[in-house]
Amino acid sequence: MGGKISKSAAENAGSAKTKKKAEPKKKQSAKVSAVKPAAVKTAAKKPAAGIDENGTFRAWDNAKTVAKNSKSKTEQKADFVPGTTQAEVAKKLAAAKAIDPGAKVPKKKVAEYTDEQIKHLDALEHIRLRSGMYIGRLGDGSNQNDGIYVLLKEVIDNAIDEYIMGFGKKIDVSIKDNHVKVRDYGRGIPLGKVVECVSEINTGAKYNDDVFQFSVGMNGVGTKAVNALSSFFRVISIREGECCEAVFEKGKLKSQRSGKLKEKQPNGTFFEFVPDEEIFGKYSFNMEFVEKRIWNYAYLNSGLVLKFNGKEFVSENGLLDLLQNEIEEESLYPVGSYRGEHLQFAFTHTNAYGENYFSFVNGQYTSDGGTHLNAFKEGFLKGINDFFHSNYKSEDVRDGITAAILAKVKDPVFESQTKNKLGNTDIRQWIVNETQSGLDDWLHKNPKAAERLKEKIEHNEKMRVELASVKKLVREAAKKNSIRIEKLDDCRFHLGDGVKGENSMIFITEGLSASGVMTHSRDANYQAIFSLRGKPENMYGKKQSDIYKNDELHQLMMALGIENSVEDLRYSKIIIATDADNDGFHIRNLVLTFFLGYFEELITKGRVFILETPLFRVRTKKENIYCYSESERDEAQKKLGKSSETSRFKGLGEINPSEFKQFIAPETIHLTPVEISQLKIIPQLLAFYMGKNTPERRAFIEKNLLTNAEIDV
Repeated sequence: MGGKISKSAAENAGSAKTKKKAEPKKKQSAKVSAVKPAAVKTAAKKPAAGIDENGTFRAWDNAKTVAKNSKSKTEQKADFVPGTTQAEVAKKLAAAKAIDPGAKVPKKKVAEYTDEQIKHLDALEHIRLRSGMYIGRLGDGSNQNDGIYVLLKEVIDNAIDEYIMGFGKKIDVSIKDNHVKVRDYGRGIPLGKVVECVSEINTGAKYNDDVFQFSVGMNGVGTKAVNALSSFFRVISIREGECCEAVFEKGKLKSQRSGKLKEKQPNGTFFEFVPDEEIFGKYSFNMEFVEKRIWNYAYLNSGLVLKFNGKEFVSENGLLDLLQNEIEEESLYPVGSYRGEHLQFAFTHTNAYGENYFSFVNGQYTSDGGTHLNAFKEGFLKGINDFFHSNYKSEDVRDGITAAILAKVKDPVFESQTKNKLGNTDIRQWIVNETQSGLDDWLHKNPKAAERLKEKIEHNEKMRVELASVKKLVREAAKKNSIRIEKLDDCRFHLGDGVKGENSMIFITEGLSASGVMTHSRDANYQAIFSLRGKPENMYGKKQSDIYKNDELHQLMMALGIENSVEDLRYSKIIIATDADNDGFHIRNLVLTFFLGYFEELITKGRVFILETPLFRVRTKKENIYCYSESERDEAQKKLGKSSETSRFKGLGEINPSEFKQFIAPETIHLTPVEISQLKIIPQLLAFYMGKNTPERRAFIEKNLLTNAEIDV
């Protein structure tokens, strides 16, 4: 911006520190390599206080309930203390009991429900109080769906909306030290409405079809949410040599000015913000996640130039480029594509099992699909059967497919504010028809690819028939042995049970001792346990029918509900819980090999996690500190002094159930998501780490193996 329209407002306002930072809630650490054994990593801790299990920001502290005076039994309402955590609450209660073990917490009197209890919050206060309603989850930046990326997305979306309407051909983005800057070269916000457009809910031009016909961002909400959830927020609009600047802190306007520029600059809007640590806790942007988002914007807007931290991102062929970069040489035939005014798609098949889709609406990535994706699948099947004059089944046509679809919908209806799934029902017919027509045209123009596609479908058909007979035999054998899944301790609520099922999770562990500890520690409403007998078979390179003949893996599939389809998954999270030793890593890799080889959608949809448990416990008679790394252990030892005692947990079964309960509680559990940056690396990873290339793998291990001196025992 040349610095000619403002003093370094960012430096002054952005440096303001919050009074008290939130303590950890849940760990979502950096990406895990799919199969490579790695040392346990420690991520930045997340806030617990002020945030409930749904990621909602709470504005009260039940621990700080005090009497009006020493004589009165009437209690006052608690003051809001953002930095107060559950740990601090526990300490307070423990201290009280130490003074008087028989003391009881007085029962709080229920306030009368009168006019005085009705409160009004302004829009930005409500966003801070109920942030989950607007951005979904919070997170610390270790998961690609964490809230800080939603904030970034909403600002970039505004710039994309300008490009879609034909204004501005480039967007500049930079992130440094959690300081985000986005500059577009569109029309710029009307100067008289800059403050209102970033601070007043349901204010904006996207309600006017003449100005924005296919918008991406949250209409009337997006930048307001960014403003409310940022410790520092600045917006500058430039129009025809004049500008307007507004600076906010936590949604509160701090300064505003306007006037003429000393030097003329291109029209457009500049945003600068710092996500608030009071809301998000300690966080950091994963640049790999950001680059992936920037690439998606480039694929969906051919010709648009995006610069991120000086690196240029541009795509000339849109979705065709996306698939070619994702699967590379793995495709069975050249990537097919279609581009219409309101619908674009690209597709190919690989030798992988299952289906993989990248679906978008108006530039919004719909990770959970929706009606546009369902319509595409229907149209694709009709197009295939029409062209080949056949009656192929949908599963034979789609098994092994990788496809990308972009639908432009004038009035999109999403099933949530975060826009992960489209709900419009009126778009089905035209998407079905256009997909069918576009596919038919491509097949006629590419006869060799059409023949290769037909071979793949007929191969899928043959494998399905073979697999069906194997499944029948396995089911009959299972009925004779047992009606229930032998190694499953199930929970009450599952993924298909609505809101309650969203918190459901299944722990895949090994051995009776570990599963016994977890069974006694779990919440039976939401947490299920599946126990492996030992190391499962390495299924790399095996036929799909072989996994159904493997009794243990078949039991696991039944437990997960994916025996027939991944869409029938019974749990929101699949958590691999093994010991932090060589055997534990090996078991982890075997389970991941199974998922990546046959159910990779579980990985790509972000369903699979690794449970991280403490490696050490440092304690005195008064205090316990659980440490997830050697550095945390050293800090704890320093804090508690020489009189402290340090224990190392070598296995899950060694942890007392009463202790273990806090390690798997939803509000304190430490999880590492298993993520794959590109589909094309899956075969390479599996072949190297789980294949029969023993000499190469041995050489790699020896080269990278730690010496005994480097290992802390």
